[in-house]
Amino acid sequence: MPVLTVGSIAIDDIKTQTEEWSGLLGGSASYASVSASFFDRVNLVGIVGSDFPKQHIDLLQEREIDLRGLQIADGKTFHWAGQYEADMNRRRTLLTELNVFETFTPNLPEAYRTTPIILLGNISPSLQIHVLNQVESPEFVVADTMDLWITTARSELLELLKRVDLLVLNDSEARQLTEDDNLVRAGRKILDLGPKYVAIKKGEHGCLLLSRNEFFSCGAYPVEQLKDPTGAGDTFAGGLTGYLASLRRPVPTFADLKRAIVHGSMLASFCVESFSLERLKSLSRIELDQRYAFFRAMSHFDD
Repeated sequence: MPVLTVGSIAIDDIKTQTEEWSGLLGGSASYASVSASFFDRVNLVGIVGSDFPKQHIDLLQEREIDLRGLQIADGKTFHWAGQYEADMNRRRTLLTELNVFETFTPNLPEAYRTTPIILLGNISPSLQIHVLNQVESPEFVVADTMDLWITTARSELLELLKRVDLLVLNDSEARQLTEDDNLVRAGRKILDLGPKYVAIKKGEHGCLLLSRNEFFSCGAYPVEQLKDPTGAGDTFAGGLTGYLASLRRPVPTFADLKRAIVHGSMLASFCVESFSLERLKSLSRIELDQRYAFFRAMSHFDD
């Protein structure tokens, strides 16, 4: 079961308190696609400009990501720059240039329209709906969102949520969407809006997964070398979606989702150990499986 991933593809410039890098591969679709590719095939939908570096294309191809849905338009690629404070939970945007992404209309190749597992990366809800309207009978739909869309495109977001199986968002976004400070109550209110499941990311404190009748709280892997948290959430979403696709069953169980959450968390923990996708680029499946097994063992306790 391949994964259809749609989202932004960007060139990032990133500053931390100790390092500064420019020309990095970024964007929600980039992180999510590479992460999902550890488990299954990926069909990528996105747009870049004619200036997009060949080495970034090469990386996606090395991960055997299908690029028939990648549009290359005249102009410049979406460009973002940000700076992290000493507390890397705090980030300041220095520059946002949408460039060719400003007029992006995701049109799916015919071969993509029957993809069963869909990951709608963090783009406007209207574009996410546009993608869903082109897919024939999707079996499981995961969507990510952010505070911007909750504020500026709330009606479209609420329409989207009626068609989503799993919504992924962070804790502050869950509170903003529901106007409830309690994450459990906020999660319940999100379920009332349409999704069957909601995954609330809590950064270094892990993730809360909720359904109507079940819940699961997953801690975060204790990272010792935090270099760059950019894209960690997109890596998480891509990893969990790719894992679900690898199970080869159309309707995942709650137990499947629990394991998917942990796999996504493990990939995110590797992602932040270096800038951009450099750590995922060198990551082996053996390393990933070892960290998953270690985390699983350390998370269990005896009565």
